[in-house]
Amino acid sequence: MQEYVEERTVAISVKAGKLSGRALAAACKKVLAEMKRHHEAAKRPHGRQSVKKLMNHYGTKSAMTLVGAPRDFDRIAKEFHVDYAFHKTSPGHYLLFFKADQADAITAAFSKYTEKVMGRSQERPSILGQLRQFVEQIAARPKQKERAREAVKEER
Repeated sequence: MQEYVEERTVAISVKAGKLSGRALAAACKKVLAEMKRHHEAAKRPHGRQSVKKLMNHYGTKSAMTLVGAPRDFDRIAKEFHVDYAFHKTSPGHYLLFFKADQADAITAAFSKYTEKVMGRSQERPSILGQLRQFVEQIAARPKQKERAREAVKEER
């Protein structure tokens, strides 16, 4: 098993009528270019990152204000696969930086975030409060004694 892990091999399949040195070299160049592209893509961070790392990405950036907890936004932003960063301006207030070409995905994530925050802010009665109300209602009800009568059948 250890030999398998230590030994790295690459399998190349080439469709050619006659395999020459040039065809083999061209296939190897394509494989190496593809491996390099995957390696470069893996080095670039995705999702939440620092502002400095986000600014190093290619393209223009945009920003919008966010009031609230960034952790709640993180959970929603993961669904939309966006690259973004937070900069704290004051307690509870943040600047949300993101790539300009991902503006539509950020807008969708932000609308879902605001819907979640607004839904949470609606006044909901607590379960313990409801339980106390029911206990009071039951205690305030007049007690009714139920008499159980047995039907006695006369013998004929």
